[in-house]
Amino acid sequence: MTAKKLLALFLFLLSFNFYFSQEVVIKDDKVLLDGKQILKAEKINVFQYSFFTMKDDDEILMWKYMDNETPKYMEDDYFILKFLTEKVTVETTDISKIANFMNSRKGMEKLIKWLLKERVINNEGELNPERVAIFKEKYDENITERTFR
Repeated sequence: MTAKKLLALFLFLLSFNFYFSQEVVIKDDKVLLDGKQILKAEKINVFQYSFFTMKDDDEILMWKYMDNETPKYMEDDYFILKFLTEKVTVETTDISKIANFMNSRKGMEKLIKWLLKERVINNEGELNPERVAIFKEKYDENITERTFR
């Protein structure tokens, strides 16, 4: 009897997660949040994306994957997020936040969801400078400065 109640409670709580989650889709170089365009996206190549505002077409975010000049050794790979209008760079090895096997568009959709969840980007596609600073504190590993070349 207790297991049935726990299962029912779990399913009930899980349904709230699906109900309140936001849908992010990148289609035809448009970033759509619940069907409304909030940003423009440009895929430079498999390893680089840029995101632009709707208002004045300014590039606000650039994502770049770095293999650290060791293409066959993946343990030192990382990605760079540049919040261009805020002049803030975040380098992190936590690729799991956006990982998607061989589908960069899906990975970028996960990136936008992550930034929305962290409130770095609001529902209008605008950057929140205070949240950008907090995001940098939480996730930046400062890889470039501690890498010997």
